Amino acid sequence: MHPGKRQADDDIVQAAWLYYVGTMSQQEVSERLGISRFKVLRMLADAREQGLVRISVEHRTSRTLALADRLADAFGLKEVQVAPTPSDSLDSAYGRTAVGMLGAAYLKRIAASETPLTIGVGWGRTLSAMADHVTAVTNPNLTFVSLMGSVTQATHTAPGDVCVRLAAQTGGRALLLPAPFVTDSAEACEVVKSQRLVKAALTEAGKADHALMSVGECRDGAILFESDIFSEEQFQQLRQADVVGDCCGVFFKADGSIADIELNRSTPCVQPREFAGMDAVLLASGQGKCTATLAVLRAGFAKRLMVDEALGTLLLERIDEGNG
Repeated sequence: MHPGKRQADDDIVQAAWLYYVGTMSQQEVSERLGISRFKVLRMLADAREQGLVRISVEHRTSRTLALADRLADAFGLKEVQVAPTPSDSLDSAYGRTAVGMLGAAYLKRIAASETPLTIGVGWGRTLSAMADHVTAVTNPNLTFVSLMGSVTQATHTAPGDVCVRLAAQTGGRALLLPAPFVTDSAEACEVVKSQRLVKAALTEAGKADHALMSVGECRDGAILFESDIFSEEQFQQLRQADVVGDCCGVFFKADGSIADIELNRSTPCVQPREFAGMDAVLLASGQGKCTATLAVLRAGFAKRLMVDEALGTLLLERIDEGNG
């Protein structure tokens, strides 16, 4: 393809993404891209005529494809998808929506299987955004199972809620882990995991064919730190061990190692070693998730990555700097 033609197609996709996904007005797209409103109208028409706009906007611009290739090489991943973000100034909700749409498209792809599938599900706002965008998927042979226990407050992002919504939208079934996200001690966790229903759910989750996970930050202001689920002693464990992030109830240090703290023995959840037999997909959005995402990627159990462009770019910068 001629470079000029490819750039023109990229510009059309950018305009369509801002209008249809970013929910900007035509005037706002015009101001964002520095082009006339008439040209925006023409580009949106071209996007429809070329089949770029269907249920979602085709995201594979040459720029994001190149970024995806570099990320796949850097972390040894089977697949990377990058959602375009036009600037660093866009709010975090935009990135979550964009990555959520990538996750929904991936789910639609694997749900086409005629054989029964078990899909492990994590929690968080990005996975909730994925559930919001699942369309045209009907497969009663899908089982969605929680990869970790739940929290006491019923929210749109809680593990059980995401599982139930995915099952309802696809005609599948939901299998919830009847346990808290965190127990009071390692001993209490062993008691919880010994319960028949908990043991059965964990066994099912550990044998999942696919896993859809997100990453959480472990710092002041993060969703975990504001959820009132940790005791003060557990907060101190996280801080003293220099924990930077969590994934499905497991807490990691910056180098990707699992922190040797009691808290990591107090969460009833599927362990990273069990992900070896799954096609594990990590969904992450927002530059603030960079350190935590790097830690989870370095842990080595994720096989696929879906990120927004701003975070993907920052991940590579941190790797190139050698101080990630």
